[in-house]
Amino acid sequence: MNLAMILDMVADGDPGRVLVGDRAGGLTAAGLRDRAVAGAARVASSGADRLLYLGPNGPAFPVALFAAALAGVPFLPVNYRYGDEQLADVLGRQKEPLVVTDTPDRVDGAPAIGLEEFLGLPAAEKPPQAAWEIDAESVAVLLMTSGTTAAPKSAVLRHANLAAYVFGSVEFGSAAEDDATLVCVPPYHIAAVANALSNLYSGRRIVYLDRFTPEGWLETVERERVTHAMVVPTMLVRIVAELEARGARGPACLRSLSYGGAKISGEVVEKALRLFPETGFVNAYGLTETASSIAILGPEDHRAAASAADPAVRARLGSVGRPLPTVEIEIHDDDGRPVAPRVVGDIAVRGPQVAGEYLEAGRKVGADGWFPTRDRGFVDEAGYLFVRGRADDTIIRGGENIAPAEIEDVINAHPAVLDCVVAGVEDVEWGQRIGAFVILRPGRAVDEAGVRDWVRRRLRGSRTPDQVVVVEEFPTSATGKILRRELAERAAGGGL
Repeated sequence: MNLAMILDMVADGDPGRVLVGDRAGGLTAAGLRDRAVAGAARVASSGADRLLYLGPNGPAFPVALFAAALAGVPFLPVNYRYGDEQLADVLGRQKEPLVVTDTPDRVDGAPAIGLEEFLGLPAAEKPPQAAWEIDAESVAVLLMTSGTTAAPKSAVLRHANLAAYVFGSVEFGSAAEDDATLVCVPPYHIAAVANALSNLYSGRRIVYLDRFTPEGWLETVERERVTHAMVVPTMLVRIVAELEARGARGPACLRSLSYGGAKISGEVVEKALRLFPETGFVNAYGLTETASSIAILGPEDHRAAASAADPAVRARLGSVGRPLPTVEIEIHDDDGRPVAPRVVGDIAVRGPQVAGEYLEAGRKVGADGWFPTRDRGFVDEAGYLFVRGRADDTIIRGGENIAPAEIEDVINAHPAVLDCVVAGVEDVEWGQRIGAFVILRPGRAVDEAGVRDWVRRRLRGSRTPDQVVVVEEFPTSATGKILRRELAERAAGGGL
């Protein structure tokens, strides 16, 4: 199975259904295929060996995704927020690219086509190759990893990986006629690719929001009668704050709201559950290398945990749920052996959607099929997965390994703290010291001694922060991940 076959299923299943944009004038399933075929013909005639997408959210994104598949070349969405030097570096890695972009003037040395021209290409009689001719093991999508701890790498996702994710997570044609999903994650994020494929496969109309603001997000949900949406945690924090400031509840039309991609405060989730009483919440955990989600905490789990008297059940609100049916997850020790429940170790995953492959570094999946995610965590006795952070985030203070999440959970419970990030700051004596960076609630105050004492009374003394810094916001990557390394470097250099 490949992406072109998925497009054929969608277009043949309900050709007149509007799938992208406004219900009155958006792209139908048949129109999506027609434009993808036209785009594929342009790619083939150009001689390009891959199709790059450099632009904002919009209908050109799914068209370009399927055009690349039909042309038999990889699709590479590029961060349009890159500076000129970063963009030149990405373009310099390509051999014969064709770039679909809203800023052709930024593309130097490579053929480029504007978004409107791309969407208006003349119809082609047939694609360069039939869907059945596309090898499922060929490369479908390339995504630049976020590079929070090292230089970005090009993650490889093959047709078979993406198809396995779609078939394992959504039922074909299952969406109701009035279903609509709001996508506001950037197009160069795995969630954008996964959302396009899974929503189109289900028959759900996609509404794109290019620039996120909580006000704009809420207005779009109301105007388009959005039933499903996905946000990253920083967005959910701002949406909750906006509703609290208004003294209002979330739109009743929203039946499902998923979040994921980074750690989020349990208190924010509990507030969101109260503010969206009609909405089912889903916490999704996945990686670029796994073709999106591999575990979810579903709506029933959210409500059960939020109302539970049993501490073990209530704690599951801080988990990412249980693996998808087509995925296996294990916690491994340093020697790659499975550990007992509640023992923290390395999260490993295997299944048909797991690629674990990079252009620059090859495939990182072991002979037994397990891919080491480099995330740390544990599972409880019922199989719920708790992610404790990246292995690279571990603080080594005086030879002792310290997980930032353990300290963050304690500081986030402080009544004056809205959010917290803990990171290792370089230190001559200890190797690293513990730096706690906190965002305060409006109108609240706390000093360094108060935070340190709060932690000391709840954790071992070695977990007490050496440094507490109040900040207005956390630096984030283009995909919304908090940049711990940047906080630590700024603290070490006295820049905070």
